[in-house]
Amino acid sequence: MKYYLAVIGCTCLLTATAACTKSVASDTRAADVQAVKDTEAAWLKDTALKDPVKFASYYSDDALVLSPNQPLVEGRDKIQAGLTTLMADPNFALTFQSSRVDAAKGGDFVYTVGAYARTVSNPKTKQPATDKGNYLTIWKKQSDGTWKVVTDMDNSELPVR
Repeated sequence: MKYYLAVIGCTCLLTATAACTKSVASDTRAADVQAVKDTEAAWLKDTALKDPVKFASYYSDDALVLSPNQPLVEGRDKIQAGLTTLMADPNFALTFQSSRVDAAKGGDFVYTVGAYARTVSNPKTKQPATDKGNYLTIWKKQSDGTWKVVTDMDNSELPVR
């Protein structure tokens, strides 16, 4: 009888240990956050190329872009089309820097929050006009392990003119 109790006790202990090990091993938040930080840094670097195809490649096929005073843009192809016009502007420049990057435990989503500055030509004067504000970007891990933006939202800190 003692033998069976010892076997059952050891089995329970091994099962509990395996469950604890699995839950610790499956917490990939730190690696996910770092992967998104690295991807966002590459995205920022690629922004200087003013290549709408390259820039849009960071979005998922079904991504959403929400910008102030603009209609919702759905899908990478439509995002890229809008970027083609925007990036053709001779004064176009964009910088962004995240100040917070976080992930939910056991999830495939990471979000970044940060500040941006975007320069485009003023439609009336054709002179450079810079907008500064904040952004929220939601990244989703793809089936191939890469990270793509599924939602990108920005809001200006400047008053409406």
